[in-house]
Amino acid sequence: MDILTERIFKEFIEVEASGRHVHLSRKAIDQLFGKGYLLTKDRDLSQPGQFVCRERVTVIGPKGRLENVVILGPERGETQVEVSLTDSITLGLSAPVRESGNLSGTPAVKIATALSELDLPFGVIVAKRHIHMTPEAAFRFNVKDKEIVSVQVFGNRPLIFDDVLVRVSDKFQTYMHIDYDEANACGFEKGTLGRIKKKGT
Repeated sequence: MDILTERIFKEFIEVEASGRHVHLSRKAIDQLFGKGYLLTKDRDLSQPGQFVCRERVTVIGPKGRLENVVILGPERGETQVEVSLTDSITLGLSAPVRESGNLSGTPAVKIATALSELDLPFGVIVAKRHIHMTPEAAFRFNVKDKEIVSVQVFGNRPLIFDDVLVRVSDKFQTYMHIDYDEANACGFEKGTLGRIKKKGT
């Protein structure tokens, strides 16, 4: 590891932009694609075991729809739709900013394929910006699971994101995730880096 790479490794976190997508339960997959259907992996994501599927869905709200929405695998215990605040306005919903999996009281929506439709009674969120982090990285950056930090992002329009959730697990790779609204705000491009700023720093 050269000096520059080592410095980047010690001081910075790579930022990734996550577009609108859905996570589907087994029951939802059966409803939308047929009993026993298996989602088709298209490509792996940075987080181990997570992948983009070839299949797509349409998400339909009270006032609008989002076509060609990506499905992320593997299947989940509960169906979840993740959109940006701009997407939420397009759908005619008021989706709350939530940590993944915190779906209580979230809006209903319809998910459709060419074969079928699913009326989802709840499950639409705007994902809270967060950092997936290994335990080793958490030690290096002196943070703990569920801690809230700020991150200075060095995109084409540098800014500081506050209220960033740290999620620590040995099942993760270390990346910060933001949605496309946030990506546009900071001038994101592939390889954009961020630096954690704790309170008082």
